[in-house]
Amino acid sequence: MPIATVNPATGETLETFEPIAPAEIERRIAAAHAAYGRYRTTGFGERARLLGRAADLLEEDSENVARTMTTEMGKPVKAARAEAAKCVKAMRWYAEHAEELLADEHPAQADVEDSGASRAVVHYRPLGVVLAVMPWNFPLWQVVRFAAPALMAGNVGLLKHASNVPRTALYLEDLFRRAGFPEGCFQTLLVGSDAVETILRDDRVAAATLTGSEPAGRSVASVAGDEIKKTVLELGGSDPYVVLPSADVERAARTAVTARVQNNGQSCIAAKRFIVHTDVYDAFRERFVAGMRELTVGDPLNEETDVGPLSSEQGRDDLEELVDDALGLGATALCGGQRPKEQERGWYYSPTVLADITPRMRIHREETFGPVATLYRVADLDEAVALANDTPFGLSSNVWTRDDADIARCVRDLQAGGVFFNGMTASHPGLPFGGIKRSGYGRELSGHGIREFCNATTVWYGPAE
Repeated sequence: MPIATVNPATGETLETFEPIAPAEIERRIAAAHAAYGRYRTTGFGERARLLGRAADLLEEDSENVARTMTTEMGKPVKAARAEAAKCVKAMRWYAEHAEELLADEHPAQADVEDSGASRAVVHYRPLGVVLAVMPWNFPLWQVVRFAAPALMAGNVGLLKHASNVPRTALYLEDLFRRAGFPEGCFQTLLVGSDAVETILRDDRVAAATLTGSEPAGRSVASVAGDEIKKTVLELGGSDPYVVLPSADVERAARTAVTARVQNNGQSCIAAKRFIVHTDVYDAFRERFVAGMRELTVGDPLNEETDVGPLSSEQGRDDLEELVDDALGLGATALCGGQRPKEQERGWYYSPTVLADITPRMRIHREETFGPVATLYRVADLDEAVALANDTPFGLSSNVWTRDDADIARCVRDLQAGGVFFNGMTASHPGLPFGGIKRSGYGRELSGHGIREFCNATTVWYGPAE
């Protein structure tokens, strides 16, 4: 895949970039390794000052960087602004809380004495150079949610970004440089995916984090496993959105529209499978389908646009194949199900709701990365939970209910990294984020995320003479 900025609203190639040569990759890895040797000894105060400056600069740049993201991957510009603001918030959150999150831990005195020590303490120390392989769908946020905690912990980063967002990738390197981070602390590598294995196998690279597809996750995990290096993976998702009889159906349906089409439907944590109890199914379906029909599809730089184009022609083709397969096997399109006739250029797809889904259909098992929802009717909570768990993924889940027994059951039995009640899944710097099953492993954000790339060092002091 060429490294290029291609406007998905028009299909026009705006700029192409040559991958950096092997000699330049070597130079940058060496620079990162050298930078780590110095940066790891800085204090939290200095790191917080630098990250706070980066947040200030990003806030100043937010309009320009939002338009860059929109032009590269097609998200509505108002959503791109919100993404930039979220990154600013996360940077400031980690600048404020990192020292507390990585504070020394003191085991219980009884355990210390039982170990034969006079005292013991656990220190959190950085691992070193971390390779980040990042996706295009949230081209700023996905990187910042790795970079902010990693840099505050004393690690340094090498970014291999998706090949269709090179301008955003280069902006991120420039942002941290302008903020004053030492040379080599954060670098963008304009390389293809074929270069990742060589970089990850380099002894100077300590660990890797990847957000992306299941095949990409397998590839990175297998190389890292062979090298015995730490990894964190956030992969696909096919999140259930369960609506039960006690729910506020009107609010659930209104939120469902946003939950499905956020980021043009190209989000791992977007709700994708809408599982509705038969008692409220008809009322929910009517409101949900009406809301999807009312969305404005068009130029993502237009402030009134709700849904822009998919990020690539291949992405739209893949989505069409899933929908066409379902329709061919008996699914019903309650709205959409085709390309919008109004957009002659670009990679658009109409907001779609499919009903009468069966296990024979690919869309029942595969992730839909675009504005397409599948709608299921269930008879009771048992069927809802079973259907919610009938997926190879386990990133997050949404449940609408005001019944305490329903809540307790879903907390206990839903197989996912998160359960969000009476609202849509979202990530926040203070809450751990990640999945299970084929959605990956490890956690980002919160204290869990910052400690993923730290060495929990046990320090034991023998008894005094």
